[in-house]
Amino acid sequence: MSDAVRTVDVLVVGGGPAGSAAAITATRAGRSVLLVDKATFPRDKCCGDGLTTLALRLGEQLGLDPTPIGDWQPVEDAVLHSPSGRSVRFPLPRDDGRYAAVVPRREYDAALLGLARTAGTRVAEGHAVTGIDVDDTGATVTVDGMGGFRAATVVAADGMWSPVRRILGLSTDDDRGQWHAFRQYVSNVGPAAADLHVGFEADLLPGYAWSFPLPDGRANVGFGILRGGPVTVGATGRIWDKLMDRQAIRSVLGDQALPEDRRMAWPIPAKVDRAMLDHGPVLFVGDAAAATDALTGEGIGQALLTGILAGEAVLAGSSPADVAEIYRRSVRRELVADHRMSTALQAILARPTGARAAVRLAGATPWTRRNFARWMFEDYPRALLATPRRWSRGLMSAPGAYATR
Repeated sequence: MSDAVRTVDVLVVGGGPAGSAAAITATRAGRSVLLVDKATFPRDKCCGDGLTTLALRLGEQLGLDPTPIGDWQPVEDAVLHSPSGRSVRFPLPRDDGRYAAVVPRREYDAALLGLARTAGTRVAEGHAVTGIDVDDTGATVTVDGMGGFRAATVVAADGMWSPVRRILGLSTDDDRGQWHAFRQYVSNVGPAAADLHVGFEADLLPGYAWSFPLPDGRANVGFGILRGGPVTVGATGRIWDKLMDRQAIRSVLGDQALPEDRRMAWPIPAKVDRAMLDHGPVLFVGDAAAATDALTGEGIGQALLTGILAGEAVLAGSSPADVAEIYRRSVRRELVADHRMSTALQAILARPTGARAAVRLAGATPWTRRNFARWMFEDYPRALLATPRRWSRGLMSAPGAYATR
């Protein structure tokens, strides 16, 4: 290993969706990009594994081909279960592309990282960042086992508790995320589990329980709670122990369902409106930018979007300060209004009466069921009605992703 500091245009820390999206965007435009991750891929990532229309469209834009991904499961219908016990089926459009899918993060993230490699990104797995010094013209980054690198831009795609932010002395000790979620894979599920199910259980509101389908009679099953809400994180163990005995869950999974492996839990950051997005030449993306949807806890689409925006800012900016300003404006423009709308809707779902009314109104007619499903899966921006700048002809009739396949 040489002691000389090598130079790259962009150094990406983290090989998840946000990091891969940033690397792909910058590399394809001719920038030299090094992506480092302390993990080796494929690696598991605790997640609900759901891909919204936003995530699917952005993945297609990046060139991701789902065909080789063995556990890629398209979703055609979502079933919402009201606290009253009423269930309503919400169909997604047929024969017009894909609007939702489920795929384990172990496979999805590895596929995206492989796409970055194919684009020409240099990928170094099993290497952690151990030091970073920033100045007006860039950053010098020390990578364990590789030495030093000089980069005009660093993209920190390293999760909620970003090591880059910690090394820079910018972390706060009291941040535990806005949501907390729990997941377990289940096998031998019944036929009802072929659909995507969301259960608004009265004691979890504004959180919810879920069963997301996977191939071969498997499902991703779990629940999420709002931190600081009526359910404390300390009570979640008792909820887990009885989750599969709940009628709404058991009726979906069937009596022969078998939990696999261990339960996993993870915090979800959802405060992009007040998150630190940049520090000198460092751009924070994905969970490091707290970009998760505050209503559902979904974050893959937002991770891809912030990664792409970071890559585009690198291409548009003439200096680190310029890049940071472009990125900051782009994230505010694309995400903050939707975040605030999601946060406002939490208040409606926080009470059983609100959740019951929401399910009843959304399921009132075929038109409301169809359009609510597309809105739920982020085909429409959360705050579409409040942001006329995003209105365009055909916005509410656009095909899904991979429509030509």
